Amino acid sequence: MDELGTILGVWAHPDDETYLSAGLMARAVRAGSRVVCATATRGEGGSTDEERWPSAEMGRVRTAELERSLEILGVGEHHWLDLPDIDMATPLPEAGYEAVRSLVDEVRPDTILTFGPDGMTGHEAHKSVSAWATRALPEVGRPGARVLYATTTPEWAAAFLPVWAPFGVFLPGTPPITPREELEVWFELPEDLLALKVRAILAHESQVEAIFRAVGEEVWWRQMSLEAFRLGARRDG
Repeated sequence: MDELGTILGVWAHPDDETYLSAGLMARAVRAGSRVVCATATRGEGGSTDEERWPSAEMGRVRTAELERSLEILGVGEHHWLDLPDIDMATPLPEAGYEAVRSLVDEVRPDTILTFGPDGMTGHEAHKSVSAWATRALPEVGRPGARVLYATTTPEWAAAFLPVWAPFGVFLPGTPPITPREELEVWFELPEDLLALKVRAILAHESQVEAIFRAVGEEVWWRQMSLEAFRLGARRDG
């Protein structure tokens, strides 16, 4: 896997970054690279249990969960865009583009990690941040910088989409599936980074506790062990 240089993650909700790039972020931090993470919303629309986690408390709960997760991974630079989280069918306000553009201009990342136009799950807020990161690259990105889109592989999809099916995470037509030979990043997490990632994702208790309990520890660890990204855009120059 190529070195990613300075990384900027652009994500929609707390836990997006952990599911899709925790291993890459932790690896980069250990190597001394700069890692910056941006989260568009505080996930207040994501209650999975109104009795235990009332919607009115979700922003506070998920803020704390993300901060704990990033602490576990060693990521010390994080930005909240504080956009509203409504539902899966509602895009984020277009005003968020300027915040993403400013971050790309300020951080000057070599690699931007985000969703593809598919949003991974089909979630409209995911599509919003993908579009913003991709649009910002040619406007203010550094020469040679890349936007990489999160994806899955045929092998991952065959093994784990049946596991996720009961939870309704992936809308029809998702997730994206990319053959290994077309990937820009294919990272099988070594045991120590996988253990760190599992700790970090379990810190998002309000979102993952029920799924973890349903699928079991062995399946959970295996499905977290691969992080895959395809090339979205590259700035020439």
